[in-house]
Amino acid sequence: MAASKGALDGLFVLDLSRILAGPTATQMLGDLGATVIKVENPKTGGDDTRGWGPNYARDAAGNATDLSAYFMAANRNKLSIAVDLTTDAGQDTLRQLAARADVVVENYKPDGLVKYGLDHATLLKKHPGLVYCSISGFGQTGPNRDQPGYDLMAQGYGGIMSLTGAPDGAPMKVGVGIADVMCGMYATIGILAALRHRDKTGEGQHIDLSLVDTQMAWLVNEGTNYLTSGQVPERRGNAHPNIVPYDAFACRDGHVLLAVGNDAQFARFCDAVGLAGLSDDPRFDTNQHRIEHRAALMPLLAPALAALDRDEIIQRLHAVKVPVGPIHNVAEALASDQAQARGAVVAVPRDGVAEGHVRLLGNPLKLSATPVTYRHAPPNCGQDTDAVLQMLRQVPDTAD
Repeated sequence: MAASKGALDGLFVLDLSRILAGPTATQMLGDLGATVIKVENPKTGGDDTRGWGPNYARDAAGNATDLSAYFMAANRNKLSIAVDLTTDAGQDTLRQLAARADVVVENYKPDGLVKYGLDHATLLKKHPGLVYCSISGFGQTGPNRDQPGYDLMAQGYGGIMSLTGAPDGAPMKVGVGIADVMCGMYATIGILAALRHRDKTGEGQHIDLSLVDTQMAWLVNEGTNYLTSGQVPERRGNAHPNIVPYDAFACRDGHVLLAVGNDAQFARFCDAVGLAGLSDDPRFDTNQHRIEHRAALMPLLAPALAALDRDEIIQRLHAVKVPVGPIHNVAEALASDQAQARGAVVAVPRDGVAEGHVRLLGNPLKLSATPVTYRHAPPNCGQDTDAVLQMLRQVPDTAD
């Protein structure tokens, strides 16, 4: 059987986005086989994240390239073209690319592309089969539509920061740009759904997606806890609002994670750590009772776990099939035997860097017939401009 080129082989994506949400979506499409043309502004040096150090891929002489670690996280499997959108020539180039595109992704402020004739209404009128995805901070409608949006503001506005951090501490953002990343994932789903509709009907459409909307959508159980009870959720650190015990616990040589999902697991846990009989206490015999008596239960569990080493706790609880695990730092996580077995890190060949390749986080999708591919390392700004322009000259635009 011939090697698969990916499930989206033949799909043409014009990427007018930058930073993280849009690039996350277009990288996903690229990983799945799509041809992605990333448009960058030559006057600013390209995508903003190229300047977000301090970590860069370096050339053979040890000099930093424009491939920051942040940029590389969301921009493999793309071709970079440097285009000045403010010029007539630049706008003409983008219109030609849009005429060939199946998908356009942009994250300008609402109506920011109207003056260039590259907005969704204009392009969909000319190319009715186009799937056009707009990503913004607050969406194309609503009182805040014109406000810029970054991940931090989305986490704050959308409520997730109020749930993150120690109960007696300040609200905290999640450790990575999770609002951006999740918005990119929603964008990918929306684009694929719109392409499915187009395949059946020939009709393209506009996708209006915002960081804040998506962040509020993944409040998941905490959001519906509030909608059901009227009680505003509070920060619980690592604890779970609906399951007890489900938390990080100190042990003799560090910390361990415990996630007891049902009453039978709780009984086995108690027996394994020397607390036999505790699961028969009427305050703790069901999950609902443990939630109600959380404050009484936790001080009973803490000393038993603090007296044991982490690996001993993990070994005991694995033996009785109670969910338990370590808290890894990033180096430990990526070097773990599980990460290595699953291809969590990939080395993608790259000219112009000292090692001849860049190391990236692998795509977690394991597709049996159409696996993801790593065809292109993250590009330098504008490195593919000549090749893309030559393609436009060789393939006449017949869409108009």
